Amino acid sequence: MSGERSGTTAVPRALRGTSAVVFDTDGVVTDSARVHAAAWKTAFDSFLRARGPEGQPPFDVCGDYLRYVDGKSRLDGAAAFLRARGLRPSGTEIQAVAAHKEALFTERLRAEGVDAYPGTVRLVRTLRSAGMPLAAASASRHAGELLERAGGRDFFDVLVDGAEAGRLALPGKPDPALFLEAARRLGVPARQAAVVEDALAGVEAGRRGGFGLVVGVDRAHTPDTRGALLKHGADLVVDDLAELMGGADDAGVDTGVRGLRSRRGAAA
Repeated sequence: MSGERSGTTAVPRALRGTSAVVFDTDGVVTDSARVHAAAWKTAFDSFLRARGPEGQPPFDVCGDYLRYVDGKSRLDGAAAFLRARGLRPSGTEIQAVAAHKEALFTERLRAEGVDAYPGTVRLVRTLRSAGMPLAAASASRHAGELLERAGGRDFFDVLVDGAEAGRLALPGKPDPALFLEAARRLGVPARQAAVVEDALAGVEAGRRGGFGLVVGVDRAHTPDTRGALLKHGADLVVDDLAELMGGADDAGVDTGVRGLRSRRGAAA
């Protein structure tokens, strides 16, 4: 995939008025959220069997992953889930679960790799050709490797990953620091930029950061997940980013964005 840009392509209507876009990686650009979720399940279920009280249900790769883990750093996600189960894990235990998950994820990533979502590739290519500054931002330290393996690293002017977040001591989502750092590196104020996220913590971070547009991506395709993304701060939710492109669908999305922005402004 080429990262060249010409500045001659029109920006999709839903993103007009936006000066830059910050994309989350896992579940938005790359089909890697499922690999993260599977690794978390193995790590959490192993811990619950060994240390949890009897009768604890196993980790759910849909509900539990979205509610407690998705979009957060490994340590924050491990702590949130275990505490939600009524446990009081020590710092050492949290680190052990997070390290187990990391080893499982890395093994599977190296063995299988990941792909980029075609709809996201289509949107990013269009924005790149239109001259839109683009950033990738992720709590994962694997974000750069994932983008490289999917062939999409050259599309992004800026990458702020988990390693950079650690170096800069940036707090994790739902704090907006990661996204704000990406926008800063692009040279665009948050109010003029869009955030694209699939995680509840991520859309909440976009809203807290004052970004002009927060797009939620619902890979689960359910009313519950769509509603949760809207509740946590998304201005609009799509099942796939190709929905932001062209024709009648694009016009419908654009209308929805205008209405939500008007309501937000009235509430303010």
